[in-house]
Amino acid sequence: MVSARAVVVVNFGSHDLLERHLLPLMRPGGPLIVVVDSFSTAGERDCVEALTGRHGWHVVTMATNAGFGAGVNAGVRAATAAGAESFLLLNPDARASAEDVDVLLADVEQHPMSLVAPLIRDSSGRFVFRGSEIDLRSGHLRGLPTPASAPDRDVLGDAGAGRRPWLTGACLAVHRELFDRLGGFAEDYFLYWEDVDLSLRALDAGASLVLRRDVTVVHDEGGTQAGADAARQGPAKSDTYYYFNCRNRLLFAGRHLPASSALGWAVRTPRESTQIWLRGGRRQLLTAPRSVVSAVRGSGVGLALCARAALTAPRRVARSAA
Repeated sequence: MVSARAVVVVNFGSHDLLERHLLPLMRPGGPLIVVVDSFSTAGERDCVEALTGRHGWHVVTMATNAGFGAGVNAGVRAATAAGAESFLLLNPDARASAEDVDVLLADVEQHPMSLVAPLIRDSSGRFVFRGSEIDLRSGHLRGLPTPASAPDRDVLGDAGAGRRPWLTGACLAVHRELFDRLGGFAEDYFLYWEDVDLSLRALDAGASLVLRRDVTVVHDEGGTQAGADAARQGPAKSDTYYYFNCRNRLLFAGRHLPASSALGWAVRTPRESTQIWLRGGRRQLLTAPRSVVSAVRGSGVGLALCARAALTAPRRVARSAA
C-alpha cells in the first residue's frame, strides 16, 4: 500500500546520519522515505545507494550538488509521483520520533494552507528554534521571544513595524496543495534563506505559519557538513555559511522588495554582514581570517544580484516593509 505521506531528506556527504535518524521512522503504514543525494563523492553515492536499497527507501540521485532548494523540490516531485500528498522536510542531522512526524503531517493534512514546524533543540537541551522573524526594513533575522503562555498550535502573526515571521526548513511540514501553489523552493539561493523566502511567499499567498509547541525535534546544527559548515547559531561557522548568508540576504531583498527598500538593505550591508560574521565569534579574526573574505565576497555578489533582481522581480512582500 502506497503511503500518502513522505519524509524528504536532502543528503550531502552525510550518509552515516541517515540510518541513525531515519530507521526510527520506519513502521507498517509509515511515511515513504525519500532520500535526495546531492552529489559529493562517488564513494558517498555508493554508500547512499546501498543504504537506501537495504531499507527500501526511495532515492533520488542528483548529478551535481544543486543546493538545498533544488534537492527538496526533486524529492517532493518523486514523493508526489509515488502518491504522497503531505511531506515532512527533514535535515539529515535532525532527529524526530515517529509520533512527532505523525503530528506534523496530520496538521498539514487538516490545514493544507499551512506551513508547520516544531520547536527545535540541540543535544544539550538548548532551544535553537522557537520561531523566527525578519525585519523587512534591514534584513535582520532574529528569534521570536518566548511568550509566557501560548497554544500548542501557535499560528504566528505579523509582529508589526515591518517584521514578519518565518519557519526553518530543518524540519518543516507542507501539503502538496500549498507546495504546488508556491512552486516549491526558490532554487537560486543554493543554501540559506530559502526557508525565509518560502515562508514569506506562503504568507503572501494567504497561508498560515504554524509553530507546534507540543512537538520538539533534536537538531545538532551543522552536523550535515561534518564540521565544515555550521548552522545559524553558535561558534565555528564556515566560509560557506558566511558567503551564502551575506549573499542571500541581498538576493532576497532584490527578489521581494521595491527598489527603495532594497537600497536601504544595501546601505545596511556592512553592519548586517558584520553581524552575520560575528555569529562565529570575534576569535575568528585570529583563527580563521579567511572568513572575513568570504563574508565580503558574499556581500559583493549579493549586491550585484540584488540590483539585477530588483529590476525584474514581482513585489510580493513590499507592503510590509514600510
